[in-house]
Amino acid sequence: MFMMPVLLIVGGTALGCNFPSDRPILIDQGTADSFLDTQLKPGLFAEACAKVGQPLTLRMQPGYDHSYYFIATFIEDHIQFHADALGIPV
Repeated sequence: MFMMPVLLIVGGTALGCNFPSDRPILIDQGTADSFLDTQLKPGLFAEACAKVGQPLTLRMQPGYDHSYYFIATFIEDHIQFHADALGIPV
C-alpha cells in the first residue's frame, strides 16, 4: 500500500517544486508521528507546492502516529480522492 509520507522522506519536496501538475495531492499526516519534524516536514512540502501552484490538501490529524491504525483510518478517503481525480467511479 502506497502512502504519501514515503514521498516526503525520499525527496517529495523537490518533486513538488520541479514537477508541478494540475492533479491535486492529498496528504494526511499524524501530529504524533515521531518522524514529523525530523524527516517528513510536510510544511516544507506545502510551501513548495504553493510556490508553483500545485494543488495540495494537507490534513494534519491530531494524535495519530505512523501506524496501521492511521492508515486504516484515512485510506478510504485517499481511494475516493484518487478515484475522483481520475474520474473513476468507486
